[in-house]
Amino acid sequence: MTTLSAAPLSTATPALPAGLKMGAVRLRVRDAARAAAFYTGTVGLTLLGKGEDGSLRLGVGNQTLIELVGAPDAHARPAGTTGLFHVALLVPDRPALAVVLRRLVAQGVRLGASDHLVSEALYLDDPDGNGIEIYRDRPEGEWRWDKATVEMATRPLDLRHLLAEVPADTALDAPMPAGTRVGHVHLQVGDLASARRFYVDALGFAVTTDRYPGALFVSAGGYHHHLGLNIWQSRGGKAAPTNSVGLIDCEIVLPDAAAVDAVRARLTAAGETVTARAQGFAVADPWGTVLVIRAG
Repeated sequence: MTTLSAAPLSTATPALPAGLKMGAVRLRVRDAARAAAFYTGTVGLTLLGKGEDGSLRLGVGNQTLIELVGAPDAHARPAGTTGLFHVALLVPDRPALAVVLRRLVAQGVRLGASDHLVSEALYLDDPDGNGIEIYRDRPEGEWRWDKATVEMATRPLDLRHLLAEVPADTALDAPMPAGTRVGHVHLQVGDLASARRFYVDALGFAVTTDRYPGALFVSAGGYHHHLGLNIWQSRGGKAAPTNSVGLIDCEIVLPDAAAVDAVRARLTAAGETVTARAQGFAVADPWGTVLVIRAG
């Protein structure tokens, strides 16, 4: 009989530190102003300013979560190619998720919704077709682990019950609350064996579940997942052309420079090419998806 626990059981020494967090996600869009209006007026982020390259920075407080790079000549990402499946914004509690849902419903946004046992999630696309998840985590004590594997599922989410949690007198245009962050990033890859070799064996993530057909979920520090990797629409796929809309890079933020140096050394020893970036370095997965590893 399977024994379930409230925390992962593993005797292996973790390769990535428990303090790992996901940082900003950089997206290529056709019209940055149009996309920014969506991320502010519909998603609920705040426009924080412009980057040195003219990109638009959006986030919560002073924390950048999404960067938009305008490329008017960009094309849609071809079907079957690898890249972004969705960027997932984690809100701090269920009432905050309810506020987002009420705004999406009021604007007539086409959306999906799922109960994943560890979390409750809403799904939508930005104007360029980039996938977005907005979710809240259930308390960690409610997550169920079979040794090092977390129990997740895709079940219907009761939207009426969720809407009942909207706080009284909350405005439809209320921005996302403090504490909102990028909880995870879900990527489309060409094959799971190569993804496991890169993301687990070389980069150092731990597998939290491989029980979804065609998908692998990995994390550090016992989180349910910092990265999702799937082949649902990209089996055998290759990288999209560089002039396609979609993911430019995403950040993985480690607690300090020593942790960054350790990951750099491990990747170099595995034969991966790393490129210096501020406070860290960049590395590409087997399909050219760029990860920026930096100290927080």
